[in-house]
Amino acid sequence: MVPEWQQRMLTAPADIRSLLQGIRRVAVLGARPSSHAHKAAWYVPQALQTMGLTIVPVVVHGHQDAEILGAPVYRRLVDVPAPIDLVDVFRRAEDLPAHVEDLLAAAPRAVWFQSGIRNDAVAEQLARAGIQVVQDRCLMVDYRHLGPG
Repeated sequence: MVPEWQQRMLTAPADIRSLLQGIRRVAVLGARPSSHAHKAAWYVPQALQTMGLTIVPVVVHGHQDAEILGAPVYRRLVDVPAPIDLVDVFRRAEDLPAHVEDLLAAAPRAVWFQSGIRNDAVAEQLARAGIQVVQDRCLMVDYRHLGPG
């Protein structure tokens, strides 16, 4: 029998589809301003916003922008007013442990590590805390193909 926390590590398309059908508000950890439009941390949230999701930018770099994609910028996930359905993560795998406390305090329903980002230890911590986790997948692509509509 698979432990309950492992069931929160989503890999099957049906499980990912089920998650995506219930999200409306996405905090983007590592969001970039339009001056970085060539970076996925800007164009993925922009595309998701176009697809109807509410985007909440959370910057971790020294950007001083008050808004990204017309939404107020936050410096930490825990400062984002609830609820957060999903946190879309644009941080290097080795930087993820520094964000665990903030992720746990924010208590989103799910955390999504973008394409190329995988940290099994962090994913396990989040899953054991009751948070669904997707690793190394593009939210924009999956939302377009598996999400509602």
